[in-house]
Amino acid sequence: MRALLDTHSYLWWVTGDPRLSDRVREVIEDGRNEVLLSVASAWELAIKSALGRLDLSEPIDELLPDSLARNGFRPLAVELPHALRVARLPPIHTDPFDRMIVAQAQVEDLPILTSDPAITRYAVDTIW
Repeated sequence: MRALLDTHSYLWWVTGDPRLSDRVREVIEDGRNEVLLSVASAWELAIKSALGRLDLSEPIDELLPDSLARNGFRPLAVELPHALRVARLPPIHTDPFDRMIVAQAQVEDLPILTSDPAITRYAVDTIW
C-alpha cells in the first residue's frame, strides 16, 4: 500500500504523540507500505516553525530530512497536475496545504492518513 501522511499525522508520529491512531501506526510500521509526505506539508511546517507557531526539538530543516530518512518516508513533490486539481476541489477546506494534500491524493490515488474530518468530506480515501 502507498499512503500519504497529513501534516498532523507526520508530526504526531515523529513526536510520539498518543493522539495518533493505532491504525495509522500500523500502516506506518508495516515495512511493506510506502509512506509519503507531501512537500506541501514540509512547506507548511517550515512556515509555522519560522513564525514561532510550532515548537520542535530541532530546526525543521534538520528534523524533517532526518526523520524522513529514519522512518523510510518518501517526499511527494508538488507537480503541475496536483496544482491544477486544486481548481476542481469543492470549497470544503480553506487551508491551502490540506487542499494540496487532497489534490495529490486524488491524482496519485492515495489514501490520506488523517484525523481531519473536513478531508473525509472529499472524494478521497482516508485512514484513521
